[in-house]
Amino acid sequence: MPIIAMGGYPNEPLLDDVLQHARGREVLVVPTAANEDPAGTLAWYTRLRALGASMSHAHFFPWPPSDLRERTLASDVVVVPGGNTANMLAIWRTHGFDAVLREAWDTGVVLTGWSAGAICWFEHAVTDSFGPQLEPMECLGFLPGSACPHYDGEALRRPRYAELVRGGFPPGIAIDDAAAVRFDGRELTEVVTSRAGAGAYRVSSSGEERLEARLVSG
Repeated sequence: MPIIAMGGYPNEPLLDDVLQHARGREVLVVPTAANEDPAGTLAWYTRLRALGASMSHAHFFPWPPSDLRERTLASDVVVVPGGNTANMLAIWRTHGFDAVLREAWDTGVVLTGWSAGAICWFEHAVTDSFGPQLEPMECLGFLPGSACPHYDGEALRRPRYAELVRGGFPPGIAIDDAAAVRFDGRELTEVVTSRAGAGAYRVSSSGEERLEARLVSG
């Protein structure tokens, strides 16, 4: 099943497009990166209900749910909101959730998210987990290469990603705030955008290549 990485906080057309690729509408929201803010989690119930989806959530504090694996595998979509990628991955690895996510993906669950929830699936990423200066980090490695979110939304993203790649950082995909990239298996198959002008790019040491995108609207 697909992994769909979104550059920034998604609007309803982008979320609905994600749901179209799933086998059903049972959604698990995992807001580890966002410090599991209760109000944020509750807001997701309202948003997803309006899109005709059923939701559950997984918080890791004070400890993860005892049925975490079963709950994840029973879902059709796992949504990972943005936040601190490094902290999120450390918590997931401590509790073995990285392996659960890989199993879920292998058995047909759509994995998606934005910002931290977009870059975590790649081998490498550009992150503000360590400060606003942006640094490279290793991620889960489900998808090849590197990724950078908020490409058109934060002024430092484009020049910093280019600098890192020219210096030997693995090339990869940059995603604007209103765009998403879909991978089927480990192959990039589509770019979707909910805002004209937003999109995604292949970034290498020789520069960037804008990718064709499909526009969705509400």
